[in-house]
Amino acid sequence: MSNSKYVMDASQGSQHEIFPGVRIHSFCAEKMMLAFVELDPHSVVQPHEHPHEQVGILLEGELTFHIGDETHHVLPGQMWRIPGGVQHSVITGDKPARALDVFHPIRDDYR
Repeated sequence: MSNSKYVMDASQGSQHEIFPGVRIHSFCAEKMMLAFVELDPHSVVQPHEHPHEQVGILLEGELTFHIGDETHHVLPGQMWRIPGGVQHSVITGDKPARALDVFHPIRDDYR
């Protein structure tokens, strides 16, 4: 991949293991952030909240999402929206999962 200021692959973004078995590759624009998320089978995103708005889409796998007082079994193609300050958590199913999340404003902890 060339050294472009407009086009990147996942290896050129910031990479973090945010929970055991949950890896993100994040890319920042001026006012928003895209995170490509890879989740191992049966991995857990512990309950947490942040001030950032978050929207996402599941690309593959299955997730059990707890958002506020709701629980949802999420399948590929389904999307979520999480307002800032709302507690949420995720449990991955029996197979690996991949998702895209967009955050606004940019999360400094994921840069």
